[in-house]
Amino acid sequence: MKKSNYLKRMVMLGMFVALGVVISPILRVEGMCPMAHLINITCAVFLGPWYALLCALLIGIIRMAVMGIPPLALTGAIFGATLSGVFYKLSKGKIIAAVLGEIIGTGVIGAIVSYPVMTFFWGKEGLTWFFYVPSFIMGTLIGGSIAFFLLKNLEAAGLLTRMQESLRDQPAKEKEAA
Repeated sequence: MKKSNYLKRMVMLGMFVALGVVISPILRVEGMCPMAHLINITCAVFLGPWYALLCALLIGIIRMAVMGIPPLALTGAIFGATLSGVFYKLSKGKIIAAVLGEIIGTGVIGAIVSYPVMTFFWGKEGLTWFFYVPSFIMGTLIGGSIAFFLLKNLEAAGLLTRMQESLRDQPAKEKEAA
């Protein structure tokens, strides 16, 4: 039997979502939200790709509903958050891989997917397939750099591994026969 840390992961996810909504207006211009990338990468490293996807989705929906921002909050973030977690997992825990996943997922894939969303559903005119790529990449580089330094410092202090382990399900300890 395992000891589940599901509640801890849900609380951590809730904290990431709340933090993401609060800090996202910092340095934000349309097509560039570096603080969202900081949250995406950090969440992906702590909780994995599926929690990072859920976190990005929830932050995007809340930001769209409360702040009235366009769907770029979703088109960019969901690909980056997911790939950040997948790359981190595939690389067996390399932080730079998580950052690269965010850059590729948001900066390239998310930016290209934003064109049809903004053109057909939002009514923007004069856009091209690569219109958002420069600003999305710039945003991911800024947010990714901050996340990289934050996570590297946590790793150097020995805190990153301890925090990750505390969020994983642990095998139940067998009672010793007396």
